[in-house]
Amino acid sequence: MTTIRPISDLRNKANEISEYCRNTREPVFITKNGVGDMVVMSLEVYERQQEMLNLYAKLAEAEAEIANGAEGEDFFEVARKLRNSVHGKV
Repeated sequence: MTTIRPISDLRNKANEISEYCRNTREPVFITKNGVGDMVVMSLEVYERQQEMLNLYAKLAEAEAEIANGAEGEDFFEVARKLRNSVHGKV
């Protein structure tokens, strides 16, 4: 469920908002003069969202490369190389 709070709550109830964001992993939408102004979220959720955005950007770049004729690598060959680099030769 969406949580909306007035900007005055950032000053008066910052610890409560922080705890809510950490415990629920949900953002809190902040209004200023009755209009949406900002979003507050836990650092963990923010970092995860940034990682997902970076992943999506890399996937979009790879799809564009393939659409332009680039050839990908064989999955099993890549998996074998990763296994070897992590565990040594199998």
